[in-house]
Amino acid sequence: MAKVKKKETDPIVFWVSVAISAALVIWGILATESFGKAVDAVFNFLVGKFGWSYLAFVSIVLGLTLVVGLSKFGEIKLGKPDEEPEFSTGSWFAMLFSAGMGIGLVFWGVAEPITHYASPPFGEGETVKSALLAIRYAFFHWGLHPWALFSLFGMIIGYFGFRRGLPQLPSCTLYPLIGEKGVKGPIGKAFDILAIFATLFGIATSLGLGAQQINSGLNFLFNIPNNNFVAIIIIAVITIIFIIATVTGLEKGIKFVGNMNVNLSLVLLAVMIIIGPTVFIFKYLTEGLGLYLQNIFEMSFFTSSVGDSQWPGWWTIFYWAWWISWTPFVGGFIARISRGRTIREFVVATLFGPTILSFIWIATMGGSAIWLERFGAGGIVEPVQADIASAFFVTLGKFPLGGITSIIATILIGTYFITSANSATFVMGMLTSYGDLEPSRNVKITWGVFEGLIAAILLLAGGLSALQTAAIASAFPFMIFMCFSIWAFLKVLQEDHRALENGEFIGTIDFKFE
Repeated sequence: MAKVKKKETDPIVFWVSVAISAALVIWGILATESFGKAVDAVFNFLVGKFGWSYLAFVSIVLGLTLVVGLSKFGEIKLGKPDEEPEFSTGSWFAMLFSAGMGIGLVFWGVAEPITHYASPPFGEGETVKSALLAIRYAFFHWGLHPWALFSLFGMIIGYFGFRRGLPQLPSCTLYPLIGEKGVKGPIGKAFDILAIFATLFGIATSLGLGAQQINSGLNFLFNIPNNNFVAIIIIAVITIIFIIATVTGLEKGIKFVGNMNVNLSLVLLAVMIIIGPTVFIFKYLTEGLGLYLQNIFEMSFFTSSVGDSQWPGWWTIFYWAWWISWTPFVGGFIARISRGRTIREFVVATLFGPTILSFIWIATMGGSAIWLERFGAGGIVEPVQADIASAFFVTLGKFPLGGITSIIATILIGTYFITSANSATFVMGMLTSYGDLEPSRNVKITWGVFEGLIAAILLLAGGLSALQTAAIASAFPFMIFMCFSIWAFLKVLQEDHRALENGEFIGTIDFKFE
């Protein structure tokens, strides 16, 4: 069984990551304009030259996830053959649903459909066709593809950690290809560092979006100014809150907030279904699901190569990169709660459960906004075009109990903000501490501060566009390394299945960080 140095940091991974993060923070503070131009240049280069690779990679991952989960390999456990699940099925599903609902979905649940309605990927806006394109693409961006990333990487981390006994580090997934020396050497360190930056910029993107949306909610409720200064204050306050929670070890408190997230989400969802256009919501959900399934292949590979539109870069490629940047964090989380589950159970639950919940949320919230534009009082498109972060609150305000639902929504965004940041801080602490499941307080404080600083700097450097570019840039190198993780996983999975057919079990790997 792998042995990990308790309460010690990996000096190479930690200090290299800190040094690069500090350099970016200093650059962003002292030369914000230069930093913003560099961000734009990175976006144009990656999307222009390699945008197609994000689309191809995520589609391949979805195919592999389905094949592995539904094939003969699905019987293999994420753990020893006789190991039972650590959590009950009910608790397990609840945690998966909690992971599937985050700041991003609350932010984009209305903003994306209404934006596609007004400015579709092709054709004229504000038409019947664009309303159907809106639900179809919103489902696509929050459906099977992103959850396949989390599912496959979580499966890989869980397999090597619980079945082979390796530390739950991205570098350890390369063990079958590069061995112990390789994992401890430059290649392994580079993979862990890239995982840190993917997590750091992925969560910073979410925190920046969350701060903008909380600011819009406070503006709607209390007429508080809606600008970057207020958004940065919000980031600072919530960063302090989640760092205190992390440092004091308030596990019960964080668990309570996590449960509150789910409960508030379900309450808000139920209220909107009742007071909103109920029949339209269910009709829109049904039609959207049909359009999604009918056009999934076309959407998966749409690059606008002939039309030369920037739409795929600002939407699908951004989303896929954002999901890739969240993969080390979410994949690691769902791996840790799935010990003792078979690969088939894991794939079915992590792929389809959160997808269904996301569809219901989008059809309810986004569908209500579309209904207002098509059949109601309207007045959604223009405010959203002026401030995309206001979409949720503008829509809630058009229905009865708008003030109450807006207060619930603001609290919900704040609690998601805290739990997401706290969890990401823990993951980055673990990645810089030899995979230690209890990283030191100082390490967690360090990454908590960097999360808040980078989110604030990205807002100042270019707002939403800078946040999107950060996700795309941090995801690209991690995507390349993840290809090798998948190769290593498929290699050992075949060996494991052959051994099981012969009544044997390949034991744990003797691996030590010394």
